[in-house]
Amino acid sequence: MQVNTPLKRPEILAPAGTLEKLKTAIHYGADAVYIGGNAYGLRSRAGNFTYEQMQEGVAFAKAHNAKVYVAANMVTHEGNQEGAGDFFRQLRDIGISAVIVSDPALIEICATEAPGLPIHLSTQASATNAETLEFWKEEGLERIVLAREVSMAEVAKIRKQTDVEIEAFIHGAMCISYSGRCTLSNHMSMRDANRGGCSQSCRWKYELYDLPFGTERRSFTKNGAVAEEFSMSAVDMSMIEHIPDLIQNGVDSFKIEGRMKSIHYVSTVANVYKAAVDSYMADPEHYVCKQEWIDELWKVAQRELATGFYYQVPSDEEQLFGERRKIPQYKFIGEVLAYDEETKIATIRQRNLFEVGDEIEFYGPNFHHFEQTVVAMKNEEGEMIDRAPNPMMILTMEVNEPVNVGDMIRKKK
Repeated sequence: MQVNTPLKRPEILAPAGTLEKLKTAIHYGADAVYIGGNAYGLRSRAGNFTYEQMQEGVAFAKAHNAKVYVAANMVTHEGNQEGAGDFFRQLRDIGISAVIVSDPALIEICATEAPGLPIHLSTQASATNAETLEFWKEEGLERIVLAREVSMAEVAKIRKQTDVEIEAFIHGAMCISYSGRCTLSNHMSMRDANRGGCSQSCRWKYELYDLPFGTERRSFTKNGAVAEEFSMSAVDMSMIEHIPDLIQNGVDSFKIEGRMKSIHYVSTVANVYKAAVDSYMADPEHYVCKQEWIDELWKVAQRELATGFYYQVPSDEEQLFGERRKIPQYKFIGEVLAYDEETKIATIRQRNLFEVGDEIEFYGPNFHHFEQTVVAMKNEEGEMIDRAPNPMMILTMEVNEPVNVGDMIRKKK
């Protein structure tokens, strides 16, 4: 189902667990990034930002016409909200573009104690209908992040009934619980998923047994297959093949999941969705989803990919159980620090082991890609080396095509 509204270019919103990831995401095409502070967020292990790092991130974003949002989407228990007023005022004064909040107490504190700081409703609040969006709009919120359980038909209906900004997840990990409202981690590892400590217990492997009363212990099988490990884990989401539906149904912001993932992931996914959105907006009538975009996303996929709840209720085929498709494994091995046009020599910072004879791939913003064989390398002292084994070591090598600072290198495992 689609609505007939003027096409608006959606914002590409990328995750940024660290300052390095923030700069990478923006360099590779993100219009905005979302980060976490040292309090009130749901990713306690995501390399959250100090106020000083936020200031640097905001300055970098503004220099590149991008925005920075801060996720403060924890569920507060008694006393957790202490200090929130000062926290939100600090964010406002630093120049954060908006905060992403789910708890009504934190929303109220932000609205009253940090006026002028825009508030977006987190997906943790499970907004699934237009009436809910209108309620939060009347409370002063500018944008609603939809629950990941909303279908595309529902997105279309919601857009018809409200003009509040809509943000929707388009790529990344899915939660097996209802938009993250899970207590499995609390029970399994005493880490509160809704206060920043999720241990992702659903991703663990379990043995599942069929144990009717009074019978022997029997391993569970699927379709007559042999017993196997079981998880409660969903496959990841990818909407790269459905960009027209998202734009035509009025989604204002395309959200990519993954604040704890690598700069390899962030750069690749931001690069792909920017290319797709730019292509569609340039010529909607003749838009075609390119196979190279799909192939590129598989290079950073950790699990199989599906469309979540957008077109159907996920079946067992969208769960990590049973025979799984083999995922291409690529390793991020380096980044370009400098390039000399006359000598065609690139200076590279190593990120993972590679050696002479390896087939590697360079990639950069705007889909500049090429492959080559590593023929020779020199270390920082100018000595010839066969391997680059030391983390973050600096080396030089000749490259077949021009590269730019910030371009990255990977190889197939």
